[in-house]
Amino acid sequence: MRLTVICVGGKMPGWVNAGVDEYGRRLPREFKLAWREIPLARRGKDSKPEALRRAEGEQILKAIPVGDRVIALDVAGRPWTTPELARQLDDWQMSGDNFSLLIGGPDGLSGDCLARAERRWSLSPLTLPHPLVRIVLAEQLYRAWTITVNHPYHRD
Repeated sequence: MRLTVICVGGKMPGWVNAGVDEYGRRLPREFKLAWREIPLARRGKDSKPEALRRAEGEQILKAIPVGDRVIALDVAGRPWTTPELARQLDDWQMSGDNFSLLIGGPDGLSGDCLARAERRWSLSPLTLPHPLVRIVLAEQLYRAWTITVNHPYHRD
């Protein structure tokens, strides 16, 4: 199984890349976690959020590997507990499918991206900065994997 995280924005601070890389290194080879960055749409004083979402959304949709099942990270999505995420991860692995997880830009995901997703997942009802979302996502994927293999990292 391969998970591709498609996220808007680039030039993350070193601490973000270090955190994401650290959790990625901890995952086994059979759990492939790839990151694809989509550049932010050009913003100006007259930019409209819907136009920005649409422009970024077009690029996100083009970046989804053919055949991938899609999960959108969306504040209005369904929150999962860590054990629920572990069950999801186990189901994803057993399906034999590949998945893309979508992280929108500052204005969120376009309607087309949300429509393409089979599920919407909320990491938190809080508004999180995009750099932090990447680290939280990487850590939670690692934590969920540890649950599926009875590794002692996660404690109930």
